[in-house]
This record gives sequence, structure tokens and C-alpha cells, in this order.
Amino acid sequence: MYYFTKHFWFYKVLFISLLLVSLYSCNTQKGAAKSNPKENKTKENKHADANLKLKYAKLLSVNESAISNTKLYAFVDEWYGVPYKFGGKTKTGIDCSGFVSNLYTTVYNTPLQGTAESMFYQCKTIAKDKLQEGDLVFFKIEHDNISHIGVYLQNNKFVHASTKKGIMIDDLDEAYYKKYFYKAGKVKR
Repeated sequence: MYYFTKHFWFYKVLFISLLLVSLYSCNTQKGAAKSNPKENKTKENKHADANLKLKYAKLLSVNESAISNTKLYAFVDEWYGVPYKFGGKTKTGIDCSGFVSNLYTTVYNTPLQGTAESMFYQCKTIAKDKLQEGDLVFFKIEHDNISHIGVYLQNNKFVHASTKKGIMIDDLDEAYYKKYFYKAGKVKR
């Protein structure tokens, strides 16, 4: 008992010192593991962008370097496969003009409203071989009026709301779209 009381203060100081060292080392390890949240977000974004570029480069048969508007492709990716619904404007169902309107508002901060035909009149007509990413493509499918619209991507591919498969990417050279293609347009901004 004498030994314990004689050295009590020594053991108490030793215990507190060890406790402080232990707590300090835990805090520095936590701090090191956390790193900068902005830096982590940037790394995540770069990784997501790289995956997006790879995915859409393959789908469009282009080089990854050609996929530069990641905001556009992220939007397409988010909506891809959403079912078609006449008059729909949400992810439970959307039609072609609803999709284009939503895309233009979100990606280009440009409001487009109305039907495919009314959107045609918000564009300057351009030649099919002058199409650039983000331009609009119009179709007259079994009607005298414009009845379908899509957004041109690259390499003759466009994204649209198909009545059978929902939001998808197709090729303007497919026989069906070749047959019903009407005109291309650049949105007046």
C-alpha cells in the first residue's frame, strides 16, 4: 500500500499523459483522413465526368475528347430510359417536346415551350449537314405537321423521347428517321 501511495502521483500523471497523447493522435489521424471536402468532391466529379465521357463516346462512336459538354450528357444520362407519356414532363413519363424543353432549360438556361411544331418556330433553320451538338431535329411522322423533335448530339446521333422506348439515342440515318426527317434548327438565343 505504501508503494502505491508513494507513486500515486507518478502513475496519475503518466495515465493522463498517455490519455492526452492517445486523444491527440486520434484527432490528427481523423484530420488527415478527412482531407479537404472540396478536393474530394472535385476528384469525384472528375471520375464521374471521365465515366460519362467514356460511356457516351462509345454510344456515339466518337473519341472521348469529343465529349466536352458534360452537363448535356449528364442530363441525358439522368433521363435515359424514362418512359414516354404524351403530355408528360416528369421522370414518371415525358413526351418529346417536354424532354427538349426540360433539357434546354436545364443545360442551356434557355426556355423553350410548347409543342414540337411551336419549337420549330423558335429556331433558325439550318442544313442537316451543319448540325452541331444541341441543335434540334424535327420530324413529320405520318402527318403534314411537325410531330416529333429531338436534340442533336454528335456523329448523326440524337436524343429524343421515343413512344416505344422512352428517352433514347437514335441515328438520323436509320431508315425510319431518314424517311420522316423534316428539318434541323438552331435555337434563337
